[in-house]
Amino acid sequence: MEKKLKVTLIKSRFGRVPKHRRTLSALGLRKINQVVVKPDNPQIRGMIQQVDYLVKVVE
Repeated sequence: MEKKLKVTLIKSRFGRVPKHRRTLSALGLRKINQVVVKPDNPQIRGMIQQVDYLVKVVE
């Protein structure tokens, strides 16, 4: 069974670095407290690491 990550946006995207805003959009996060479920792979982990100050992750 493939592991999943539950990613929650906890801070606003506005006023952030444009690259980080694009990363959040690629993850599917648009509103505060929105939750998305993503597969646990190195690509997703790298995206989360880039915006770790804006999101909360639960395995």
